[in-house]
Amino acid sequence: MKRITLTPRPNWQERVEALGLIYHTPHGEPYWDESVCYRFTSREVDELEAATEELQRLCLLAAQFILDGSRFDNLQIPQPAWNVIRDAWNSAPPSIYGRFDLAYDGASPPKLLEYNANTPTSLLEAAVVQWYWRQEVLPATDQFNSIHEKLITKWSDLKRYLHSNTLYFTCMQDDEDLLTVSYLRDTAQQAGIHTEHLFTREIGWNESDKTFRDRHDKPIASLFALYPWEWLLKDLPGPILSTYSNIDWIEPIWKMLWSNKALLAILWELFPNHPNLLPAYLNSPGNMTEFVRKPLLSREGANITVHKNGTIASTPGPYGQEGFVYQALTSQGNFDGHTPVIGSWYITDQGAAGIGIRESEGITTDLSRFVPHYF
Repeated sequence: MKRITLTPRPNWQERVEALGLIYHTPHGEPYWDESVCYRFTSREVDELEAATEELQRLCLLAAQFILDGSRFDNLQIPQPAWNVIRDAWNSAPPSIYGRFDLAYDGASPPKLLEYNANTPTSLLEAAVVQWYWRQEVLPATDQFNSIHEKLITKWSDLKRYLHSNTLYFTCMQDDEDLLTVSYLRDTAQQAGIHTEHLFTREIGWNESDKTFRDRHDKPIASLFALYPWEWLLKDLPGPILSTYSNIDWIEPIWKMLWSNKALLAILWELFPNHPNLLPAYLNSPGNMTEFVRKPLLSREGANITVHKNGTIASTPGPYGQEGFVYQALTSQGNFDGHTPVIGSWYITDQGAAGIGIRESEGITTDLSRFVPHYF
């Protein structure tokens, strides 16, 4: 694994915009950054793929452990949702994807930082934009990337389970979320599914017949929501929980078991010293002196506190009331002062599908650069 400096393509902005990546330079700072890339060996790609498959296996076991032991309180999941989550897990409703964020340096085993299992973004960049970059810049090389093909295959398998001829896609009015949803819609359409888009604020509720409705007052029976489940339950707990089984929710509500950072502590409890895990604990750091404190439900690097060498660095944000997990700090993955976090994508029933890399000089946030890779 090596960090390589490159000359960006002429008119690269127009090239990535043509693929749909319109927010490549937010606030005048690069988000898509092709002035550098990472080169992997085939062995390293195999190791990342194997680690992703293994972590998915461990998370399946951890979810069953949470359900069997009623450990919902550790995740701060509201009690009215418990039986709905159990039923959804047992009925195995449709699920599409997730992204494991890994620390890796090519020398030691990849280490799980967190699992973005409910609303992961940076998908178009990983699946499409960096693929076209490689074809133009390094056509004789390869890339760990079958995300696009595996998404279409998954949608093709899933469409026979849908209760409606129309699958709605919803998100907030946010450029990144809309881009992710638009790309997922495209892959679903390529699989033969008819789709419609509406923003979350446009979803209506018909109290008389207990149905969610679209802008034209048509019932919604199948819905992909790029919207955190804890927010859904806060916004509309009664309607959602009372009608949950009437709608194809993608992702399903049991993803709350994985999208919560308490999962990190539960994984370490179940599989201590596993090569792909870091020590992690709820409520306190225990004997650790160098660690990262993460709110259970924080997103995009918000409210993270890093304790290292007697110093403390943190990011602002609105999270933390729900409690924290304390995870050991890893020294893996420092390249000339730059820290890459490898987002390894898992497509349900299709397996590990490829990686995208976010690079920063400190804590990874929503503004950290996306850089391409090859091997």
